[in-house]
Amino acid sequence: MEESESVPEVSGFFGKNPVLKNREFLSFLSIRFGLLFSLNMQVTIIFYWVYHLTRDKLSLGFVGLAEVIPAVGFSLLAGHFVDLNEKRKMLMFCIIGYIFLGASLFTLTTPLSLGELGMKTTLYLIYFFVFIGGIIRSFMGPSVFSLFGLVVADRKLFPNGTSWSSMAAQTGGVLGPLVAGLMIALDGVILGMFTVVIIQILLLFPILHIKSKPILKTEKEPILQSLSQGIKFVVKTPALLGAQMLDMFSVLFGGAVALLPVYQVEILHTDEVGFGLLRSAPGIGALLTLGLLAFLPLRTHPGKKLFIAVTGFALSIIIFGLSTNFVLSFAMLLLSGMFDAVSVVVRSTILQLVTPDHMRGRVAAVNTMFVSSSNELGDFESGVMAHWLGTVRAVVMGGCLTLGVVAVTFFSAPQLREFNFDDEEKKKA
Repeated sequence: MEESESVPEVSGFFGKNPVLKNREFLSFLSIRFGLLFSLNMQVTIIFYWVYHLTRDKLSLGFVGLAEVIPAVGFSLLAGHFVDLNEKRKMLMFCIIGYIFLGASLFTLTTPLSLGELGMKTTLYLIYFFVFIGGIIRSFMGPSVFSLFGLVVADRKLFPNGTSWSSMAAQTGGVLGPLVAGLMIALDGVILGMFTVVIIQILLLFPILHIKSKPILKTEKEPILQSLSQGIKFVVKTPALLGAQMLDMFSVLFGGAVALLPVYQVEILHTDEVGFGLLRSAPGIGALLTLGLLAFLPLRTHPGKKLFIAVTGFALSIIIFGLSTNFVLSFAMLLLSGMFDAVSVVVRSTILQLVTPDHMRGRVAAVNTMFVSSSNELGDFESGVMAHWLGTVRAVVMGGCLTLGVVAVTFFSAPQLREFNFDDEEKKKA
């Protein structure tokens, strides 16, 4: 970018956050918030709904499995198509898909539907719609990632933009489960599912305020060759691969969110509002951290801070697993979210800085595979481990395995330990 196009120095809040002067980026933030708010509401309701339909821990694991299979299986193909198509249009299609999905799930929550279909058929249809949601997610991840790079444009603003994008997502992650818990307490799952659909319809307005973006990948190549490019790029970029592997295995083993309905009923003995608070606690912690990062940007030694953060995340999960006190459990989930926010910002900024513009869709698709493997497959792993070992043992063992992952990655990925944002920006300048 030419010097004349650079953002001028301004003191105060906007001097530290110049990306917020970009109106298209503000529309992008509202979409990020709305999507994550509605989807976190939806998944919170689904976990509560499935557990109270079945009272079976393993059924919670199958919710995660139903989403991770398509999210991983379709990711490479999704990245290929995102790179070949206009990014705003792809994201709009994803939002429309979520609207139809939300309307279908809302229909299932009605007493008439449950009475006509019965519990077993309703459960299978929930898994089916979660599977469809996984397909949509495989396209949404690369679309959002690619659109971010085109909306922000100036690489110097990527760390700042990533912090705000993560903050918008985490705000949705905080409020979504909390509002879901309140709505479940007020009117069961019906009101919550209806609200999800309304929010997603409203997201069609801010996306119309973002202009169509150029398609940067114009050369034609065999589809199999194109699909493999994202994987090859990640494998050949040690800092990125190390960050992805560390995040994937830490969340895969250390995730405990899927088991919160069990903690609510069997261990902490709290009500639906308490369940919503527990579900939103990691997001609240993440939001607090991201708010601090907006005023104190994460610039020095990001690699080392990533390892410290994941270690703190693991210890928080271990203590949560052992706790039988609601306040302590909430505090540990809060801390886990604070540590995880640092990990998200570092990993996302590395991903934005090192990825060439013409490969954003395909590299983001690989990132979606890692994220889906850690989140949804982690939900499945948590359900299976709790079924075999018991809930507390499963969570504590997961935290201990995460500590092992930190140790192995620390010694095997020196490029990640020494990664520096400023050095990478200079390479791309």
